[in-house]
Formats: sequence, C-alpha cells, structure tokens
Amino acid sequence: MSKSFPEITQAIQIYFDGLYEGNIEKLASIFHEDCHLFSISDNFLNWPRDKWLEIVSYRDSPAKLGLERHDKIIFIDLADSNTAVAKVQLAIPPRYFTDYLSLIRVNNNWQIISKTFRTEVHC
Repeated sequence: MSKSFPEITQAIQIYFDGLYEGNIEKLASIFHEDCHLFSISDNFLNWPRDKWLEIVSYRDSPAKLGLERHDKIIFIDLADSNTAVAKVQLAIPPRYFTDYLSLIRVNNNWQIISKTFRTEVHC
C-alpha cells in the first residue's frame, strides 16, 4: 500500500468531521482555496469554495441536531504521489450525498481541489 493512502484517508476524515460538526475552519483547511464544487439538480451548480463554506456556516450541523453519522470512503484511486480521486458517501439527513473528490498534494498536504456531487433526498 502506498504511504499516500493513510494521508488521503486522514484528509477525507477531516472533511467528514468538518461537515458533521459544521466546522468551517476544518473544511477550509482541507479544501484548496481555488476549489470548486459542481453538481446538477435543476440547474448546473458551480460554487467556489468560499461560497460553499458560507452556505455550510448558516445551516445547523448534524452534530448539533444529534443526527447519526453516515460517512464512508467507497474508493481511493491514486494516480501518482501527488494526485488522487476518491468516491465517498455521506449524509446530512434527509439529504444523502455521493461525492467525487479530486485531491492534490500541496506542500506535502493533501487537499481537495474539486468536488462533484449528487444528492438524494430520503423522506
């Protein structure tokens, strides 16, 4: 196993923890400042990192609401020692997400440079 896998797993765990806790500082630390988030629901969504962080900051976190955690890594594909893609699933009920995270190593730290996601609402 590449030594990068534990580092990438740790970076993704920071993402999971930041979302669950609603911790903007954790999320900002793991998302590269030039990151964009993409999705399609009714319209094409293309948010810069800071817009998404603002949205997250205004909602109640799953931890605050006492919700059970739903997060897991489906796979990590390491292209080389500085580039990887991960598929993850998580939930902020009633929304359930599948995320494709593009990660790069910057200054020896793994960061998310792009997030493409799909959302399902479970009633």
